[in-house]
This record gives sequence, C-alpha cells and structure tokens, in this order.
Amino acid sequence: MIDALFGSKTRVKLLHLFLNHPGESFYVREITRLIDEQINSVRRELSNMLEVGVITSDSADNKLYYQVNQRYEFYAALRAIFANDAIDESRPAANEEGVVSQHYLAAIENISALRLAIVAGVLVKGSTSPVDVLLIGDVSPAKVKAAMAVIEKHEGRAINYTVLPYEEFYYRLSVRDKFITQILHTKHTVAIDKDNVLSRQ
Repeated sequence: MIDALFGSKTRVKLLHLFLNHPGESFYVREITRLIDEQINSVRRELSNMLEVGVITSDSADNKLYYQVNQRYEFYAALRAIFANDAIDESRPAANEEGVVSQHYLAAIENISALRLAIVAGVLVKGSTSPVDVLLIGDVSPAKVKAAMAVIEKHEGRAINYTVLPYEEFYYRLSVRDKFITQILHTKHTVAIDKDNVLSRQ
C-alpha cells in the first residue's frame, strides 16, 4: 500500500533507512546492501530525493555519502510515517506562522541567567533562519543542553542553536551584523527579552 502511495519500493526502503538514522551518513554500495536493492535503482532514487531536498550529500574519502535533511520542510511528517519509534503524542502540533509551542517556550524559560531568547528556523513556520534558537546571556551549558534535548526529543531532529554573551549580541545588533539581522528579518518569536533590547529597536 505505502509502496503505491510513494511510487517505488526502493524509495520507501530508502526513506525507512534515512528517517530511522537521522544524523548518520551512508554511501551507495552500503545502502544497496542495507536495503537489498539494485544499485541502479538506488542511484536513481537518491538522485530524485536529492532534487526534492529530502536528503543531502557530502563527499569524504573519495566516496559520496547521503543522509536525511533534518531541515527539510516535511521532515517531521515523513518521520511520523517511516520512523520505527512510536510517534510522541505530546509533540506540539504545527502552529500558525510565527507562533511557537508553549511547550518549547517553557523549556527555554527554565534556563537560568538567560537575558534574551529568540526562536526561529524549523521551530517557527514560515521562518528561513538557519538558526533555530538564539540564546543570549551568561548561561549554564548544561542547562542549555537539557532544554535543547527537550525540544529535540519532541521534534525528532537536531536543533541548531547559538549562545552569545550579552555584550557581544548587543554590539552585533548595533552594527547590524549579518548573522543577527538574518534571524530578526525572518519569522521569529522572542521568548525572553528581560532588558527589552529588541522592543527599543
């Protein structure tokens, strides 16, 4: 049934492989052994999946490696279908553009000494930011890691986050640094702004 829906048995096997191993890379001959399909069929489907953006490729040691694109727009939906682990029923549903789940905001608010927190990227519908969470302040790395782990567990993918000292952020904001501007000029949510620094801009 699912083969007919997705048009190819090889494609379905590839989706199972990649979506059950996010963050892992495979080369073509390794893939053919793992899914037990012909190499020409595998190459054809990998090419199709690359074109759509479901997977990415990178070369190392004279081999081309492929892995799932965790920032693909429909990654979460595909993972819900193809990943073997049970779907987390408490996972926040998709929100309107610019709206972030209260569950994620609560996890971020638990980070002590945080002065500013911006949520964007894959966590905000309509955002094109390469960074998902920007944290500003003299924060504990362990607390940050714990908060990001909560979000990653619900998302089923790696979260791209950056931590900056307040002084560095304020300087980069004042000189219209490209990195900061890119985040602020797309859809985003300000989770915390204790000094009202963004409201003064």
